[in-house]
Amino acid sequence: MTINSNNQGRAFEYITLITLKEEISKVRDVVIKEDSSFFATKRAWNQIDLTLQSDLKKASKAPIDIIFESEPMICEDSGDVLELLIQPDSQGEKGDVRDILLVRRDISWEVGLSLKHNHSAVKHSRLAKDLDFGEKWFGIPCSEQYWKDIGPIFKYLEEEKSKRSKWRDLPDKENDVYVPLLNAFKDEVIRSSNSNPEVPRRMIEYLVGDYDFYKVTSWDRKKITEISTYNLKGTLNQGNNNHSKNPIPIVNLPTKIINIDFKAGKKNTIEMFMDEGWQFSFRIHNASSKVETSLKFDIKPIKRPDTIVQINCKWNE
Repeated sequence: MTINSNNQGRAFEYITLITLKEEISKVRDVVIKEDSSFFATKRAWNQIDLTLQSDLKKASKAPIDIIFESEPMICEDSGDVLELLIQPDSQGEKGDVRDILLVRRDISWEVGLSLKHNHSAVKHSRLAKDLDFGEKWFGIPCSEQYWKDIGPIFKYLEEEKSKRSKWRDLPDKENDVYVPLLNAFKDEVIRSSNSNPEVPRRMIEYLVGDYDFYKVTSWDRKKITEISTYNLKGTLNQGNNNHSKNPIPIVNLPTKIINIDFKAGKKNTIEMFMDEGWQFSFRIHNASSKVETSLKFDIKPIKRPDTIVQINCKWNE
């Protein structure tokens, strides 16, 4: 993610927080936690141009009614104070992808929003010489065979890095790096899944997050804000005896990997198909012009379970 796109994402977090406060304050007491994470998003907001600010304001307002209808606990006024806060980026490394939390501490209730600006990627994980992705992703250390398979690839990259080579200088980076590295990744996922039936579920929890949330995505060109419900553990849609205007179904997690292989015609992308309607693409790429001994994944959903409700909210122009 570039610095510019990162700033735009933070700016979207800021204006969504402000919009939530403005709307919630019409019906109940609400405060914003003004900490370092909040001020980081405010700085990003002040750095973007007025045109983008206008678009993001519209994007933040479009889904408000749907969120309130889906989560009646937000507007329920029981004399307590609802707190809004921006989560630090470090929470994402711990499996919590929620950017904004709405919290009622007196009753130990909270709901989270994960915000995206013009993209739908779920993770930007890496593969590297000494990075045990199996342990990090699903709690099973990578096998000796995996380390044996990736050894020559990263030795080659280390040699090229010592020469200060650039990726464009490599004679055949796809067949020399991308293909064998993705094959090693693919084979290791299959090995781990065959040895432990919990791997598919754990992969989803890693890729999507350990906490239930609403994914809120601004698509500026389409002038819509998309809401997707990730109710994996049944914690969304609480309150008022669970009778909200927008019932949110619980999403089933996968139990098996049906297939994982290269995308047709691509040497840098693996596609994974699971049961329960989960499908992802894993595109590997170099994050820098210079050769490095790690590569980054751009991981995107291809298909999601039907129980993930998606609502497109048009902007009010």
